[in-house]
Amino acid sequence: MRSPPVIVKLGGSLLSGPPPRPLLQRLARQRGAILVPGGGSFADAVRDAQPRLGLSEGACHAMAILAMEQTAYALADLCPALARCHSQADLAAPRSGAALWFPAAMLLGAADIPASWDVTSDSLALWLAARLGARRLVLVKAPGAAVPRAPAVADLATLAQAGLVDRAFPQMARGFAGTIVLVNADDSARLEAALGSGAEMDP
Repeated sequence: MRSPPVIVKLGGSLLSGPPPRPLLQRLARQRGAILVPGGGSFADAVRDAQPRLGLSEGACHAMAILAMEQTAYALADLCPALARCHSQADLAAPRSGAALWFPAAMLLGAADIPASWDVTSDSLALWLAARLGARRLVLVKAPGAAVPRAPAVADLATLAQAGLVDRAFPQMARGFAGTIVLVNADDSARLEAALGSGAEMDP
């Protein structure tokens, strides 16, 4: 029987520095991992355009999802070993390494996701984790982010207030039975623990 996956959300800010090829190559070898791209500067461009053009929340929600899709194409180009997955069937297929989620096909028009900036790629990774019955959601943040060592669900409201997760995340996390871990991209030991058995990560 196949083990439940580990969802690894990569903050789009990781693309603002040097190409994160070593991190991606490390993750590509992780069997059972599904990588979720953040929107990064592509989503920031949508935020900048909204007031200038008078765009609706619905349009910006769709554009932000497509920003995640753009990041996915960038990550796939940086690390061709990642398996490109567009559907739930793709994600469920057996593979020897990690999958990279191209989210547009599953997210655009999804009725259970509010069209709001309260929902960003962190909550969308959580949505996928709940949908797939993942055992753990790992949120990989940029180096230097002040992440806690082992946050429990009860701590998520504080994390949202600090801007480490989006405003919708605490409410959405109530429907997720797995463990949620935040880790800095340059904390290799913490990342290894999060991707492994993770018993010490459980709240």
